[in-house]
Amino acid sequence: MNLSRDHFLYAMETSRVLHEPDRRIATFGETRFQFQLVSELLDRAGEVRIRSGEMEACKPMLIRPVPEMEWEGFDDESREHLGPLLENLRQQGLDLAFLQYGFRFRRSNVTEEIVHEPMDAVCDRLLEDVRRTGNPMLAILEGVDDHWEIALVKFSLEMIAQSHAINRFDLQRKKLL
Repeated sequence: MNLSRDHFLYAMETSRVLHEPDRRIATFGETRFQFQLVSELLDRAGEVRIRSGEMEACKPMLIRPVPEMEWEGFDDESREHLGPLLENLRQQGLDLAFLQYGFRFRRSNVTEEIVHEPMDAVCDRLLEDVRRTGNPMLAILEGVDDHWEIALVKFSLEMIAQSHAINRFDLQRKKLL
């Protein structure tokens, strides 16, 4: 099915995290999250699809401009001034470093199950299961069935936002930032 801008926006707006993992994206290694994604089947009343799978968050990469960077396409005079300009900005307290995040989604690991229960009952059961088992890496998501991957995108963006301050603190503590 084609993903129009309107379908994308609708999927982003209606997707939600019902239970977020206890853990955040690790600063110094890869992090694996498991997910269970529930969605109502559009063409069949009272049926819910549960997709289960794994996502891997790559170790955040520190990107930092340095005076020795190559400035391809810049003339000699401009290149001479860029290094000192960056240093001046750093001395003024402007941190030009940022963290780049990446996720890998292994679609081959996704399983699907269709259950004949109301959506609320399925969500309640999954939430009760995660409370009972205490899996710290499990996310329970709700999404649109035809564009369920959008719920994973939204979850990824939320995990990045929640992990960023912790990752920066870890890098500063190790004097890498």
